[in-house]
Parts: sequence; C-alpha cells; structure tokens
Amino acid sequence: MRRVITHLRGTVVLGDDHEVGEAWIIGDRLTLEQPVEPAEAVLEGWVLPGLVDVHCHIGLASDGAVDRATAEEQARADRDSGVLLVRDAGSPADTRWVDGRADLPRLLRAGHHLALTKRYLRHYGRELTDPSQLPQAVREEAARGDGWVKLVADWIDRDLGADGDLRPLWPADVLAEAVAVAHAAGARVTAHTFSHEAIDDLLDAGVDGLEHATGATPEQISRIAAAGIPVTATLLQVAQFDAIAAQGEARYPRFAARMRAMHARRYDHVRDLHDAGVPVLVGTDAGGTIAHGHVADEAAEMVRAGIPAHDVVAAASWRARAWLGVPGIAEGESADVIVYAADPRVDVAALAAPRAVVLRGVRVR
Repeated sequence: MRRVITHLRGTVVLGDDHEVGEAWIIGDRLTLEQPVEPAEAVLEGWVLPGLVDVHCHIGLASDGAVDRATAEEQARADRDSGVLLVRDAGSPADTRWVDGRADLPRLLRAGHHLALTKRYLRHYGRELTDPSQLPQAVREEAARGDGWVKLVADWIDRDLGADGDLRPLWPADVLAEAVAVAHAAGARVTAHTFSHEAIDDLLDAGVDGLEHATGATPEQISRIAAAGIPVTATLLQVAQFDAIAAQGEARYPRFAARMRAMHARRYDHVRDLHDAGVPVLVGTDAGGTIAHGHVADEAAEMVRAGIPAHDVVAAASWRARAWLGVPGIAEGESADVIVYAADPRVDVAALAAPRAVVLRGVRVR
C-alpha cells in the first residue's frame, strides 16, 4: 500500500522549550527527517502532540453504563476536541472494543471505580460489602485495566443523618495493602478525594495520583508537592459543587456547607497547588453529568485559576503523555497531532479551534 506523506510546517512542539520548524507524517508514523518523496499535503500552524484527558469516563452516563453506540459518540466528541489519548478514570462499561478502532482515541483504562456499598454514586462503580475486600478487588481491577486502578477514597456517609458529611471509605492499613497489591501487579493507583480527611492516608499508602483533592490543606499540598504526585483539577466538575450542595442541603447541611466552601475557593485551590510545585493535570471528568469534548473549557478554567497558559497546554499534551508513558511527537512514533492557527501556549482559547486533528496518520477533523 502506498504511503501518504504529509508535511507539518510552522512550529512543531516536541516538549518544554523544544520545538522545530517542520516534521512529516509518512503513513501512520512521524519523522523529523525530510523524506526523499515529495509531500502530498501540507498542514501549517502550531503543531502539538495529541491532547490528553487524564480524567474521563467513556462508557458512563449519569445513570451508569451506556451502550456501545453512545460510548462511540463520547469517544468521537473527545477526539474531535483534540483529545487523542484518554486515561479512563473508571467505567462500568466494557470498552475494550475501542482498541480495535483506529478512528477513536487511545484508552488507558483504570477498570471499575472501587467503592463500598451505598458510599458512592449508584451504578457507577464496583461496590464492595466490606473494606477488607479492597486488596483482592484491586488485584482484579489491575488485571482488567491498562496499568491503572481507581479508588473512591471518600464520599458522603448518609448513615450519619443530618451530620452526614464526606468521610474516608478505607482504613489506613487496608488502603496501604491495596496500593501495595496494585504496585506489585505493575499498576498505578489514583484516588477520588474531595475531603482533607482522606488525603494523609492516601499519601502514606503511596498512591500515584489524586483526583480533585479539593479539600487539601496547605500542609497536605506541601506533602503532595514533595512526593511529586499529580493532581487532576477537574474544575468543570468542581463548578457543580454549589448545585450539588443545594440538592443535599435539607438533609445534609454539613455536607452542603463543605461543598459550597470548596466551590468558593476552587480557583485559589488550583493556583495554590500549582504555586507549590504540584503537577496539575487536565481532566474534564466527562461522563456522568459532564458532556464529552470540553477539554478546551477545562484548560480555560485552569488559566482563569492562575496557571500560565503554557503550563496548562503542556499538562494537556506532552507532559501528560510523558507521565502516562505514551510518546508525543518523536521519530518513528504514531502520528497523533493537533494543528492550530494560533499558539495555544500564548492564548489558551486557541485549543477550542483546532485547524486539523490527525490520529494515527489520518486527518479525522
């Protein structure tokens, strides 16, 4: 089969402070060396490695798992926004079929969310009846996923009645054993956490990532930074905290007050994480109640919080790829690139208008 050659011209971003003036796509591969054969197409502008959504749920809707057609729509929406790599942070659906679709983003799955019965959103995760079951469940989900396991570390405890509030799900010793089991299986662990109460045990256990971390205290932020653990900000999700508080205020006033407080300081919190040196990653939390395809909106929110556009774009592209172990623009690697008319590292709004989306060497948008 004849290979199509596309010339990428303008500013080709390889990484932090590392860019070249041109690159080429030959078939489905990238090269930085000019081929002998002439290019049949030219894409010009600012060329970035495909974007990454590190907190996304393909196969999940507000009432649980979706059918294959709906999951495909979700994946296409992410792809057309420029997201060509997804760390699926927990899904009740079997999306292994996506691996056989060259026109859909690459998925790195975390298996099911792991939670306790009545201590998470109904139909979202795998609910255990006793905390002692966590290590074995982690072993099973590590085998099901692609190098990641997702724990629900805290959620509202409705059994407390009017005093219902966010509480940790797992005893510290069980949590530590579960993380050790994941690491022994070659998997990394990320954890959903809204409250501050769960964070120290997660850090002591050696988790590899934190999702949301909205309740982290200044002392905990310092610990997170010292450990080099990334936090996914999910500002689109945190923007809903005020509405979530209103829904539960009549029955759970303590919970509602906490959610409102975290909503009010969401931008300060994300800026504090960045200023402390915590790697802040870009994740939309799409699936559930948030539509897919809004990575540009999440990035804009992070800039609004005070993170420089360059750092946000890096976190949404080459830095996230490096963290996940998936190459970006490099010799011989898969041709997964986005072309923009303007430099999103200067104006993050450019992310909302890709000139071209190329996945595995094929222009899909």
